[in-house]
Amino acid sequence: MHPAPIQPESLCFLNGEFLPLAEARIPVLDRGFIFGDGVYEVLPVYGRRLFRFDDHMARLERNLGRLRIGNPFTREQWLSHARRLIAAQEGEDQSLYLQVTRGVAPRDHVMPEGLTPTVFMMSTPTRAPTPEQRHQGVACITARDFRWERCDLKVTSLLGNVLARQMSADHGASETILLREAASGISYLTEGSASNVWIVHEGALLGPPKSEHVLEGIRYELLRELCEEVGLAYNLRPIPEADLRAADEILLSSAAREVLPVTRLDGELVGHGALRGKPGPVYGRLYEAYQRAKALQSI
Repeated sequence: MHPAPIQPESLCFLNGEFLPLAEARIPVLDRGFIFGDGVYEVLPVYGRRLFRFDDHMARLERNLGRLRIGNPFTREQWLSHARRLIAAQEGEDQSLYLQVTRGVAPRDHVMPEGLTPTVFMMSTPTRAPTPEQRHQGVACITARDFRWERCDLKVTSLLGNVLARQMSADHGASETILLREAASGISYLTEGSASNVWIVHEGALLGPPKSEHVLEGIRYELLRELCEEVGLAYNLRPIPEADLRAADEILLSSAAREVLPVTRLDGELVGHGALRGKPGPVYGRLYEAYQRAKALQSI
């Protein structure tokens, strides 16, 4: 899946001003540009309504606090700015991107105090997974998780994720699923380069536990709620590589993908029996529940 092209005349928000994207400028000494010193969020928009807005704002506030950056707006102000951007775009379904950096300062690794954060927002059309991807599933590859030790922070310094995602692109796959070796020598599932990863075992949805190696996606809580709604067991526990490869189903979740079946992993078909290499029943139930949630949980 590739993002929709961005039109330079599209309206964006930068430091209190709405202006065409092509006219947006930041100083070269902005710490977001120099260090990647900032946080971001991507909020799905369905029918011009924001999905799980409060959850995204709560995560933004947590990450700003961890980086010692003050939240520049109240939730009501964020919502007002977001709605103006959404209204200015043509598409009914959009992807709202917002970013807050520490601000502008002389280049020094120490976090300076008293800076005014740089705030940027834009909304672009969403390109959802195709009907073919929903029907047939997607291919993924695995790789060693070579990223840093604070993957729980949703920060703008994403080079490790970029390198991991490029690996799958080079192999014609949709995602790179990352495995991190523990002291025991066993490799455990962490996440994808741009998604959370789940397995299905004996009808239960299993995900890696929350840790510094995993970004707590908004869909962690959402999928727990959907499992409860449709009567599926849900559990977070360490998932060894062997369990990943032996899974009945593998699923990806993210703002753009929603929930998406993986039917090929490193060239091998996922699953067992008649469903081998096909989207499974747990995916089908969660996808349908997800569509219901979109109508009920948007503002």
